Amino acid sequence: MALARAWSVALFGMDGVLVEIEADIGGGRPVTQIVGLPDAALSEARDRVRAAVRNSREKWPSQRITLGLSPAALPKGGSGYDLALACAVLTAATVVPGDLLDGTVMIGELALDGRVRPVRGALPCLLAARNAGLRRAIVADSALAEASLVGGMDVLGASNLASVLAWLRGDEDLIRPQKAPVPSRLPSVPDLADVVGQPEARWAIEVAAAGGHHMLMVGPPGTGKTMLASRMPGLLPELTPEQALEVTAIHSVAGVLPAERPLITLPPFVAPHHSTSVAGLIGGGPGLAKPGAVSKAHHGILFMDEACEFGPQRLEALRTALEEGEIRLARREGVVRYPARCQLILAVNPCPCAPPRDADCSCSPHQRRRYLARLSGPLMDRVDLRVRTRPITAMSSVEVGEPESTGVVRARVAKARARAAARWAARGWHTNAQVPGPALRREFGLPKSVTAVLDRGLRAGAITGRGADRCLRVAWTLADLADLDRPGADHVAAALEFRDRRAA
Repeated sequence: MALARAWSVALFGMDGVLVEIEADIGGGRPVTQIVGLPDAALSEARDRVRAAVRNSREKWPSQRITLGLSPAALPKGGSGYDLALACAVLTAATVVPGDLLDGTVMIGELALDGRVRPVRGALPCLLAARNAGLRRAIVADSALAEASLVGGMDVLGASNLASVLAWLRGDEDLIRPQKAPVPSRLPSVPDLADVVGQPEARWAIEVAAAGGHHMLMVGPPGTGKTMLASRMPGLLPELTPEQALEVTAIHSVAGVLPAERPLITLPPFVAPHHSTSVAGLIGGGPGLAKPGAVSKAHHGILFMDEACEFGPQRLEALRTALEEGEIRLARREGVVRYPARCQLILAVNPCPCAPPRDADCSCSPHQRRRYLARLSGPLMDRVDLRVRTRPITAMSSVEVGEPESTGVVRARVAKARARAAARWAARGWHTNAQVPGPALRREFGLPKSVTAVLDRGLRAGAITGRGADRCLRVAWTLADLADLDRPGADHVAAALEFRDRRAA
């Protein structure tokens, strides 16, 4: 046989395209050529594959080898094609039979000694292969736990090329995944009871968790802003199986999926440093862009501490993601899309000097305004809740009261979310924050007596139309927490008060 084929997957963002790899041997001097728009890493595969084959004690063909990757017009990159390339070449050279290659997708990089290494994005690659009709997959044994999350496929793991070739010959079996129960919740989730005082901020965190709202906390250092934000994932419900698979796929593409816990079941908490780049925040990098922090926080929390230090360019880059729940990154090779439906939690100091108490501030009013103006009006218009944290004046529970634990607050949040989910179920929305403004005004419109305060704010220019819609969403969340069918005037006024809180 002088012609053989194998299967692999080209990954573009979260979307995979099945790639047919054809190997043709003969017709010229002994060179190896890869055609089909390979990038540098894929072009170097010929050297990696040749060394891996030799070190697996197999003979490399001494004829011209042409490796075609189809669709030919689709740019392809990365090292995940190595294993399929090696098997296609050896099958074409009649070193191994090719019967088992039919219907089998191979994802793995080859080391020079023949070891099979994992690559990023194994999970979305196999999902694409399954959707294309393939029902068997071979991946690196270290990626087997992640790959086994794909139902409807026979997933096998290999530690080296020699074991794959022995499997093709029928001499031995490859590694099969071991099903292990995934813990429902991580025991290390910090408890809300650790936060001393701050009743306003604790209530705002509860409202944000119940409705999926974005939130800003303003206050001096040491008032618990970071502690509150880091405890918010414990208030959110666990991810549904569909959400868990989607979040896991994003982390797989980003290369940050923990091997010991391949399925992410808790809402992620991502807290980038304020020195991160725009690419690190929203996605980017050479070639086809990789997901950024806002996508890694999909279905979870994106916490930006010292938000004013991020700078306008990075902060403004978030606006589209907050509005649409998706990041689109255009590159020469094409446009990639990453989901980015997360909750944004911002924390800022009231001024550059950030003293423990406002009375000790040495900043002028102009400096304070200039500092907080880094959070632009259009960005803040997308933040539903704004709350001030106060300096702690007492540490004793006798004076500040016994704080509620995460479990107590989480029960209220779960009840409010269940009420909202039942209300919006027929329309495909899960939280109040996802409901479009027109639906709130038309299908679920409130009486004029209830929204009178919003009408006055619109006439006075105190809020925008987007701000009014967000007030309505928060009002519905407040009604859900109060176990009421519809919000009243008090809920709308409270929602507006959340937006009217001054940062300085």
